[in-house]
Amino acid sequence: MAYVVTENCIKCKYQDCVEVCPVDCFYEGENFLVINPDECIDCGVCEPECPAEAIFPDSDDAAAAWAQANRDYAGIWPNITRKGEAPADADAWKGKPGKADLLSPAPGKGTA
Repeated sequence: MAYVVTENCIKCKYQDCVEVCPVDCFYEGENFLVINPDECIDCGVCEPECPAEAIFPDSDDAAAAWAQANRDYAGIWPNITRKGEAPADADAWKGKPGKADLLSPAPGKGTA
């Protein structure tokens, strides 16, 4: 089992979760983070740290639609090991539904 980042992260990308991950399994896109399911140890410490409430165990129904995107993007985006700055408008996007179409496939800068 692993944890999955879902739609709520899009355009928020707070990165509080990155700070607590003991195995550095987060990968950064331009406006979204993902978890590499092959590296995640299912410790769950990231889930309560997410201000956008975007992280769920892969067994949760909310994660099902996002599990493959996490796997795919973790294979091409840079690893992120330290918390960076959230987008300036992150709070304005927090909790907004229907953000899936706004997901950018472009990689982020990474911090590894």
